[in-house]
Amino acid sequence: MDSNPIRLLIADDQPLVRSGLRATFDPVADLRVVGEAHNGREAVRLCRALRPDVVLMDVNMPQMGGIEATWNILAAEWSASVKVLILSMYDRDEYVFEALRAGASGFVLKDTPTEGLVDAVRTVATGDALLAPSVTRRLIEEFARRPVLSPSAAPELVGLTDRELDVFRLLVRGYRNEDMAQMLRLGQSTVKSHVQHLYQKLGVRDRVQVVIYAYEHGLVQPGQVAPAEDIPMPQRVGSYGGRA
Repeated sequence: MDSNPIRLLIADDQPLVRSGLRATFDPVADLRVVGEAHNGREAVRLCRALRPDVVLMDVNMPQMGGIEATWNILAAEWSASVKVLILSMYDRDEYVFEALRAGASGFVLKDTPTEGLVDAVRTVATGDALLAPSVTRRLIEEFARRPVLSPSAAPELVGLTDRELDVFRLLVRGYRNEDMAQMLRLGQSTVKSHVQHLYQKLGVRDRVQVVIYAYEHGLVQPGQVAPAEDIPMPQRVGSYGGRA
């Protein structure tokens, strides 16, 4: 993010909750609440009009719930720079999984301390994803119960450059930009550029979705601890000869 404040839209059907959230964020210098929505349908409308950086989205709302609103927002052509952070009273698997499938970049509970909420918005705004360790563990367990696809079922990888494949392998292993820059002997700005190109080519928005893509396509298995270069990839025609 640059020096401009992070533009935040709050979506929750309870006025007291919205007031409390606004009171939390208003004093923070690098955040600015640009709107409030009382249901999912209004969240979609305001998001299109205001183009916030982050939408703090409640799950259970009338007329249109937060998960459906997330699908509608993130599927729109105008939402390329919008991130959704799901806010819920309950840490339920079905909420978490559906939110991630809808493209949300994170999931936080309403009892999260003030500092944690502020940090969560900042994290999502920078393009990183936010999941508690317990959520990540349950997500992996969910994939462990599913049939494993062949790596050949990941056609998007064929269009990646050699360096983007290197970045993909490291992202799946959980390395951050500064770590990848050191390991690949690149500048952090170059790594960031590769990451953004990777997102575009895979049709994903953040690191969690890269990991989900890898699990869904059988490129890594739950519990696998092999080094990044051992992740199998479909063969490409041309310059890529299986270099790891």
